[in-house]
Amino acid sequence: MARVVGIDLGTTYSAIATLDERGQPITLPNSDGEMLTPSAVFLKGNRAVIGQPAIDVQHEQPANVATLIKRRMGHSEYGEVDGQLLRPEPLSALILRKLVQDAEKRLGKIEGVVITVPAYFDDTRRKATQDAGRIAGLNVIDILDEPTAAALAYSFQHLNNAKSQTVLVYDLGGGTFDVSIVRLSPKRFQVLAIEGDVRLGGKDFDDRLVNYVADLFQRKYHDDPRDDPQSLVMLQAAAERAKRTLSKLDEAGITISHAGEKLSVPISRAEFELRTKDLLVRTRLTTQQVLKQASLSWDKVDRILLVGGSTHMPMTSLMLEELTGRKPDNSLAVSEVVARGAALHAGIKMARSSNADESLSSEVISDLEDVVEVSVNSHSLGIQVRAKRGNETEKINDILIPKNSQLPASASRIYRTAKEGQNKVRVRVLQGEAHQAEACISIGECWITGLSRNLPKNSPIQVRCTLQPNGIVEVAALDMTKGKVAQATLHRTSGLSEEEIAVQSDWVRGVQVS
Repeated sequence: MARVVGIDLGTTYSAIATLDERGQPITLPNSDGEMLTPSAVFLKGNRAVIGQPAIDVQHEQPANVATLIKRRMGHSEYGEVDGQLLRPEPLSALILRKLVQDAEKRLGKIEGVVITVPAYFDDTRRKATQDAGRIAGLNVIDILDEPTAAALAYSFQHLNNAKSQTVLVYDLGGGTFDVSIVRLSPKRFQVLAIEGDVRLGGKDFDDRLVNYVADLFQRKYHDDPRDDPQSLVMLQAAAERAKRTLSKLDEAGITISHAGEKLSVPISRAEFELRTKDLLVRTRLTTQQVLKQASLSWDKVDRILLVGGSTHMPMTSLMLEELTGRKPDNSLAVSEVVARGAALHAGIKMARSSNADESLSSEVISDLEDVVEVSVNSHSLGIQVRAKRGNETEKINDILIPKNSQLPASASRIYRTAKEGQNKVRVRVLQGEAHQAEACISIGECWITGLSRNLPKNSPIQVRCTLQPNGIVEVAALDMTKGKVAQATLHRTSGLSEEEIAVQSDWVRGVQVS
């Protein structure tokens, strides 16, 4: 039996889901009986405590607790935890281990996982997430975009609805924001366009309250609570609680204690909304942009689907209703729907293999096998080339696969050898929309080797890039002079090597997770 799960590895909360015997996605509770696990790691020596207990001790031992790890994915380090300078991948791996460890108590051995990422994550962040799964000792079947997962869960809820629908997925999580337009029909869903902001989420709304109260405290007592780690953690927790309260009530209060002084600050929902209006406007502009990229008007969008815990804020629904003319749909659990969609995607992947979950009936497996998933890329893929501008030469981004292309997508360019007898060609692969190469993200350098001997100068070499639905880039090359396939290997400029993954895996295995 091959049990598979979907994991929403979130900035503030994470969730894990699987399919029941009827093929319906269900969220699995953790060992505390909670459906959501805070994405927090308390580390002390060779012991790690994950979730709410880590949050509970953060105000006492902030140097031992890691939070908001997802925002550091793709960076070379997270920072110091328990006196150790750690990368975000092993810290994320500890969270993944905890989720799977708890799930296995109910399901038995888990053979594969699908991990979700923000649709606007670039290649570097996607690889870091995949590496985190490998470091945790998991078989990562696929990396899936969060809005795509949500749309998949929604489409299965309405599987019997024969009418095709165009759905806008507004996903405002704890640390990131995505918005996608998806066309749904029975057993088929197709992503039309993606936009997003990996530096915008519920945490940014919290920080507005934190800075407001801290500034008031500083003006009154001439001391800044943000300079003290313990006071800052307590203020951040109070701000988050106030934000949640304001989602239900018109007024809330934030109390800060620091350096022997105490200050209580009342705040109304109207004032909170005014202080965060620009953040909401950013999501509005992004939402309008994705509609434009899909070449649609609002009358062609049938439903607005809310995803992410931060959509509990009433102002998000009000803004979307005013913008779109439709009342947003929160019929699915906004904080669990991504994990459920990932579980469905995992089931679909396994149904198409020879290793389908034996707990599912043949009818359910057949239904999953027939589902067609079509996705697009959130960032353009290009090659760095040199171009002359007057007397100067500049490096530009020669886009091969434009943003929002249907995946898998492939494109070719012909390059020429720079000198006689050249036996290899270097190609730098970029991700981004900017014209200037240095303004884009460098995925890596591809060395094309094994070319024919004694090639003359300016010999044509055809380079073909392929972007897979999971965001993985593949490169192939053809020596057009001899009609010979050349070897092309992409050497990434960031992220972990195989040797580094092995080292991090050994470290994680040596940590006791609870």
